[in-house]
Amino acid sequence: MEDNAIVALYWERSEEAIRESALKYGGYCSVVARNILGSREDAEECVNDTWMRAWNAIPPDRPRALAAYFASITRRLALDRWRRGRSAKAGGGRAALCLDELEECVGSNDPGEEAVVRIALKSALDRFLAGLKPEAREIFMRRYWAFSSEREIARDRGMSVEAVRMSLSRTRKLLKETLEKEGIGI
Repeated sequence: MEDNAIVALYWERSEEAIRESALKYGGYCSVVARNILGSREDAEECVNDTWMRAWNAIPPDRPRALAAYFASITRRLALDRWRRGRSAKAGGGRAALCLDELEECVGSNDPGEEAVVRIALKSALDRFLAGLKPEAREIFMRRYWAFSSEREIARDRGMSVEAVRMSLSRTRKLLKETLEKEGIGI
């Protein structure tokens, strides 16, 4: 079923919208959640919560790209669950590793950070990503947005793990330099 037809089902308040969403995007959202949480059971709960969140948000939302819309919801839910678990017990996992790698570029996630700084950082990141070559951007986003492992990225792109690591290292270095040039405190 096409995305616009699924969105129309949400607007009609038809429960078929959830079934169609799960059928078309459930696997993708599961991968996003599993990459963050490392647990199939926790990932399933996040994906189920994704459909409820979407049901409550559409309408008034009218997303054009459902894959990105659902993945974004799933990612937020999974990160929230991961943070709760991490605060309850010292945790690690793929999400911690990816966030630690990025911390050298963008600093830690300080809850007291000013909204203006967050907006400037988001804008700078958007410009940075737009300026990357498509391959470097895909590798970077797969690692730091979807929390894919270096091995998974290498396999999917037909590259060696070392080539993926090198690309990520160079991109992080470039990101750090870019943010410093823009005067965004690290």
